[in-house]
Amino acid sequence: MEKALPIEKVDKKKEKAQKREKIKKRLKRDKWLYFLMIPGILLTLVFKYFPMYGALIAFKNYNPLLGILGSPWVGLEHFRDFIFSPNFTNLLGNTLKLSVYGLLLGFIPPIFLALALNQILNKKLKKKLQLILYAPNFISVVIIVGMLFLFLSANGPINGLVEKITGQPIMFMSNPAYFRTIYILSGIWQGMGWSSILYTATLAGVSSDLYEAANIDGANILQKIRHIDLPALKPVMVISFILAAGNIMNIGYEKAYLMQTSMNIPTSEIISTYVYKVGLQSGDYAYSAAVGLFNMIINVILLLLVNGIVKKLNEGKGL
Repeated sequence: MEKALPIEKVDKKKEKAQKREKIKKRLKRDKWLYFLMIPGILLTLVFKYFPMYGALIAFKNYNPLLGILGSPWVGLEHFRDFIFSPNFTNLLGNTLKLSVYGLLLGFIPPIFLALALNQILNKKLKKKLQLILYAPNFISVVIIVGMLFLFLSANGPINGLVEKITGQPIMFMSNPAYFRTIYILSGIWQGMGWSSILYTATLAGVSSDLYEAANIDGANILQKIRHIDLPALKPVMVISFILAAGNIMNIGYEKAYLMQTSMNIPTSEIISTYVYKVGLQSGDYAYSAAVGLFNMIINVILLLLVNGIVKKLNEGKGL
């Protein structure tokens, strides 16, 4: 045993030397590829990592005159103030409901749309339908919200039909009970076509031999979708779901803020709109930074949980 130890050490040194040589060879061979990576790395550092220095504001009683380093340190005081504030439960609940409902209800329609478009054999008709379905994604959020107020107002066309049937209009935009439904359905309508592009591209790469074999075996449309299309889409569906789950808490404040009225605040006030109001309108930068950082931490935790669940399902059921 005593003689074996020096041999093991020599072997380890040889392995390390071989690894170093391999790394050097790779660097020499792919030096231009690594050179092309430099701009992307610099942009990521400048616009993604360097701004994280500003997160220190969340732990300080920030004063613009003193700067970030000169402002007094308060630790977790802003986080405690937010967690124990009377608005915390309502803000967190509204944010989670909007994001989770939007994820669950908005995840399936693009898949159905891609499967339906894949069945259209007429290429010209398919391109026209795709153009019509992709168009809403390029409409500004401001215009979308303006359209919602126009169509769902008391004097709008939808309330015109409702008034003929029930005798009185429904205050869609001012009633808190309708806010989430309008927000989610309008988001699905706007992004469904664009979200289906990835699935449509995946289906376009499926070998035609599989469909020909299915036709010979006498498979109908549903059987081809079940045994050919869905297995091809499963990896993309899993990745898309993980990415979507990673943005559960990252609801943009623009649409929710534009749709807000004094009457629907109980359901329309979410963390992002709260941060905007407290940080930019009230000027409490430190507190709003703490709320935003808290939101990001929850988002990371949810992403890790969803990723872990999907991995277990993948190992157990072969997704």
